[in-house]
Amino acid sequence: MLDNLLNLLALVLVAFVCGALGARLAGSSRRGCITSIVLGFIGALIGTLLSQKLGIKDFIYLKDIPVLWSIAGAAIFIAVLNFISGGRRR
Repeated sequence: MLDNLLNLLALVLVAFVCGALGARLAGSSRRGCITSIVLGFIGALIGTLLSQKLGIKDFIYLKDIPVLWSIAGAAIFIAVLNFISGGRRR
């Protein structure tokens, strides 16, 4: 049971880092912890789909999450959200 909890905590931590870095790449740095975690998981989904479509594999995996593609996916997702909402709000 402790192993499952530690694995979940590691996944959340990796998602947080990927989401936060993706937000910085997209030019949006004012995000909370929960938002960064959600962005990391969404980025992992988008990044995995992109890597499969392009046929490019990631070489850095942490807890089965492709790190570079997750960061890229989060940045793309935030860029699309910024475009739809009319840009960054200050």
